[in-house]
Amino acid sequence: MDRPWLAHYPAGVPAEIDPDAYASLSQLLEHSFESFADRPAFAFMGRRTSYAQWRHDAVALAAWLQQQGLAPGERIALMMPNVPQYPIAVAAALFAGLVVVNVNPLYTPRELEHQLRDSGASAIIILENFAHTLQQLSDRSVLRVVLVAGVGDQLGGLKGALVNFVVRHVKHLVPRFDLPGHQRFPAALAQGRRLPFTPASPRPDEVAVLQYTGGTTGVSKGAALSHRNLIANVLQAAAWNAPALRSLPQSEQVNCVCALPLYHVFAFTLVMLLSAYEGGMMVLIPNPRDLKATIAELSRYALHSFPAVNTLFNALLHHPDFSRLDTSRLRISLGGGMAVQEAVARHWLERTGCPICEGYGLSETSPSVCCNPTDTDHFSGSIGLPIPSTEMVALGDDGRVLPTGEAGELAVRGPQVMLGYWQRPEETARVFTPDGFFKTGDIGVIDAQGYVRIVDRKKDMILVSGFNVYPNEIEDVAVSHPGVLEAAAVGVPDPASGESVLLFVVRADPALDEATLRGFLAERLTGYKRPRRIEFRDELPKTPVGKILRRALREQALQRSDG
Repeated sequence: MDRPWLAHYPAGVPAEIDPDAYASLSQLLEHSFESFADRPAFAFMGRRTSYAQWRHDAVALAAWLQQQGLAPGERIALMMPNVPQYPIAVAAALFAGLVVVNVNPLYTPRELEHQLRDSGASAIIILENFAHTLQQLSDRSVLRVVLVAGVGDQLGGLKGALVNFVVRHVKHLVPRFDLPGHQRFPAALAQGRRLPFTPASPRPDEVAVLQYTGGTTGVSKGAALSHRNLIANVLQAAAWNAPALRSLPQSEQVNCVCALPLYHVFAFTLVMLLSAYEGGMMVLIPNPRDLKATIAELSRYALHSFPAVNTLFNALLHHPDFSRLDTSRLRISLGGGMAVQEAVARHWLERTGCPICEGYGLSETSPSVCCNPTDTDHFSGSIGLPIPSTEMVALGDDGRVLPTGEAGELAVRGPQVMLGYWQRPEETARVFTPDGFFKTGDIGVIDAQGYVRIVDRKKDMILVSGFNVYPNEIEDVAVSHPGVLEAAAVGVPDPASGESVLLFVVRADPALDEATLRGFLAERLTGYKRPRRIEFRDELPKTPVGKILRRALREQALQRSDG
């Protein structure tokens, strides 16, 4: 097919990558462990762990998991924030041929039970802070192995013991739990070091990760990502990032901020796996909502790569300690997960000198699909160009490919696209075209140069008197007002126009009033796009990644009107 975007790639970025360069993710990791043995692989609370130590711990854990009777192909759930046990557990699972099931540690018992049942997980590694959630499950019999970790376990000696004591007994962050038969992470490592280990040899198209998605739009289902899918996306991202990193000395290790949760595919692939492939160092941030602690940890290091969502960029910019960060070496600020707002991008560029490079992806695509060139010097407002080995089209309602410049449902084909939804053949068939394009559910426009713009999600579009209104546009305008910190627009039923716009706003300036904001919006939005109602809030509901939940806000508004 015609791929106009190739003509606009930065110099040196290839049109294609080789997704078969490695037979499996474990082979990719082994190559990195050998090549970068003496380098630090990740840092946590000031302690750095080398690639050699990462491998040493992963092999010990893999041996222990094998002794528990876990066979290749079985699923193992990982329910932890960004602590050192996460990368260790991922490498161990892959070495043992297990399938990683990434679990949000903030899940309720109902959500956790659904994911464990749906995936058929037979083991779980869980941070003790969340073990009480697992205890509340009505049936844990499917789990043959329960391994519990503490925040300070990998810090060693007095520091590790002190951190665990503070977390448990001073901050009271570990509710009481009773999980008969559970074992402790440090004991498993110690035992595993004395056990034989037999490396697994998974095939490229075997499932490596089940990444659950759709929880805010319907039944949560597992996107089955193969070894080949994830290897492809790592190589695609590495090729795409190369132009921005060329200005660094070849010997300089790239420090990557890991504030996005590793259980989310954005950080799993584009921070952990990519950093490992390139021999970089991850700076693990377990709770990015604690901005003071986050900035204190990041201030220890020169930062080279900073993947984040719009809300985190924005929150950091408004924090008084932000100036403590060393951004002089920052080469990549990658925005994804939700639309990056122009006002935030402009402010970030002013403060750091590094433009936010917006990208786009989904759990089903491992995740990266599109990205702006990383050697850019400005914010484009688009989600960029399809990355190497990726094809994109816009489809009409009848499934036909639309001409350049027409808005339609974006569909993607490439080696990073999932095998399908785990044990859901009907839903899998529904999202693929006969010629293998995955239908994203996002409405977008592909211009003559190949740049892609998201208009919005199909489900989020607001229909006002027959006119399409897109929440992103309204939100972008609202947050460009200096008195607005965050904004979310939703459609609510309106007897006169079918739907009208309700705008939720979090103030940056407490003095901002509704009349002032309405006047500002009236200057920038045509009549039917202006909010019928504005509601000020102290905060907006978000996913753990920081994406604003418009759906939850709409449901709250509907419940009030029904009441």
